[in-house]
Amino acid sequence: MVFSSVYFLFLYLPAVLLIYYITPLSWRNGVLLLFNLLFYGWGEPRYILIMFASIAIDYTHGILVTRCKRRGNDRGARLAVASSVFFNLALLFFFKYWDFLARSLSAAGVHIMPVLNIRLPIGISFYTFQTMSYTIDVYRGDARCQRNIITFGTFVTLFPQLIAGPIIKYKDLDRQLEKRTHSPERFAAGVQIFVVGLAKKVLLANNLGMLWDAYKAMPAGQLTTAGAWLGIWAFSLQLYFDFSGYSDMATGLGRMLGFEFSPNFRYPYTARSITQFWRQWHISLGSWFREYLYIPLGGSRVGRGRLFLNLLVVWAATGIWHGASWNFLLWGLYFAALLIAEKFFLLTWLERLPRPLQHLYTLFFVLVSWAIFAVEDFSHMGVYLAALFGAAKGGLADGTVWYYLRSYLPMLAVGCTAALPLGAQAWNRLKQTPRLVLLPVLLLAGLVLSTAYLVDATYNPFLYFRF
Repeated sequence: MVFSSVYFLFLYLPAVLLIYYITPLSWRNGVLLLFNLLFYGWGEPRYILIMFASIAIDYTHGILVTRCKRRGNDRGARLAVASSVFFNLALLFFFKYWDFLARSLSAAGVHIMPVLNIRLPIGISFYTFQTMSYTIDVYRGDARCQRNIITFGTFVTLFPQLIAGPIIKYKDLDRQLEKRTHSPERFAAGVQIFVVGLAKKVLLANNLGMLWDAYKAMPAGQLTTAGAWLGIWAFSLQLYFDFSGYSDMATGLGRMLGFEFSPNFRYPYTARSITQFWRQWHISLGSWFREYLYIPLGGSRVGRGRLFLNLLVVWAATGIWHGASWNFLLWGLYFAALLIAEKFFLLTWLERLPRPLQHLYTLFFVLVSWAIFAVEDFSHMGVYLAALFGAAKGGLADGTVWYYLRSYLPMLAVGCTAALPLGAQAWNRLKQTPRLVLLPVLLLAGLVLSTAYLVDATYNPFLYFRF
């Protein structure tokens, strides 16, 4: 089940909210756990067993870590943490990377792993990272050991952010799981955030995605340089509104249920460097890798050679986290190279440039990165990258480019405006005005238009399902 579906909007969500709010406070985590499991098992009921395994592994390991620490057995506590990390990574490797590695070895003539054609469980990259960080934080003393398995299970399976993040650390949700605030004002704010996210996903991402799909599928002989840039421009906006829209919907749903999640995006396309871009894009993932991989490796408090290695390791892991394909690894190493260059010398030089040039530099390299990210086939990727840099077989431009540009220019203009803080600033001013008649009208219009699109359209992809 996805948030941007008629079943979710008009069947599942109303039922959850109704039953949740008529349930006594002490029972709400149990009710929420049941609805979480129903949500996850809607399409693949058998994968609920994986969820149960993930809950059991980290629940018991958290208790083991706590007992060992109480007895002064630090070695035992470390072994428990290592065991938890091993089980979580083994689970992730088997379902996400086994077939990828088996096919890669087979292509190289090494037939030691059978291809199992395993279907990827939705959201496994998100919830394995969440549960793994719990045991680590219990060992560090940053989080309490949760002895109520219902409460812990609610954290692991929390449906607003289960399938697409943001990645929530247990220590950030600990107190809210025990006691959270419910009020009409918070609920209304949650509804507003959810509808905005829904509109971003359905009205912007889906429509822009059709333009990208047209250029991604275009034969090499017909692809032009202008067309390649138009296509990757559309994809950059599609990806942003798809993922940030889902993050907004998760935040809104969480607030309706009394939870508060940290923002996952802060207008990344306004960044003036690649370093700043990654502080504003998928913030929860960057925070996770920084806290649980980069800093344990030594962070930036090491020599230049070790820092170089640390950044390579972290960004190789970031790339392959996004998908079991070599293009994701290449994408991660691409950003590693840029960030290493900025950290060692480029950032100092960039700061001397006018701000427009800093923005142009960042957007150029980010847009090129999305071509690597979006095109998994290396031969097609080579054709697309060559087209971006002026070596298109179809020439610089053709009539198709101008047709698509005329057709999609209003949508592209709205997308670019919505990707800037201007829209949010206008929205916040609107909320603060004494006459709030226009606000509910706009929210209702967003909901009605999104619903009409979902009822009528067959195109409703969700890019982060494969992660």
